[in-house]
Amino acid sequence: MASKNIVVVGASGHAKVVIDIIEKEARYHLVGLIDTYRPAGDTSFDYPVVGTEAELPTLSKSLNLHGCFIAIGDNWRRNLVAQKIMELAPALSFITPIHTSAEIARGATIGRGTVIMPGAIVNSDSKIGDFCILNTKASLDHDCVMEDFSSLAPNVTTGGNVRIGAFSAVSLGANIIHKRTIGRHTVIGAGALVLQDIPDFSVAYGIPASVVRKRQAGDEYL
Repeated sequence: MASKNIVVVGASGHAKVVIDIIEKEARYHLVGLIDTYRPAGDTSFDYPVVGTEAELPTLSKSLNLHGCFIAIGDNWRRNLVAQKIMELAPALSFITPIHTSAEIARGATIGRGTVIMPGAIVNSDSKIGDFCILNTKASLDHDCVMEDFSSLAPNVTTGGNVRIGAFSAVSLGANIIHKRTIGRHTVIGAGALVLQDIPDFSVAYGIPASVVRKRQAGDEYL
């Protein structure tokens, strides 16, 4: 029986997917949602908004919270919220929801605040950092590394020994061949085929993928 109380930070469509994962895992008791832009009492999947991020120190005590999950799809925004929560409520843990249909191979490691979504595959000895997203049916092959706050969109496939840099996002259906590196703060476009390393602070897409412009930390991509 789930006993540890948690909240989900965010109330978007991404949050609904995370809520479904938490319910299926049945490891925690979800008491409500934290959202700065929706009034208390609003609901998603029958879970109420219980307050804002600024109220977490008080809510942590009144709701006897063990932890939270930040359900924000944008990597940079998720980082900003994580930093804020760590300052406001340092005793609060960050949980790691893993869908029951995901496949996690021997030797794989997954960091705090990361979510593994339905049908995703994490193969042997891959290392996923903190606050990452491995989205629906994404496949991370053996000996890969996802650095903190990086994300793979639905149906992304990597070969073995691929490294995804911190804050980088690989978009829908992209493919990355083995032994390639995606730099930090980089975005790979939907449907791209990555055959060579892509540098930091870049936007790359196409078949084969090539850099089309530079970007800055925090630039929108969703």
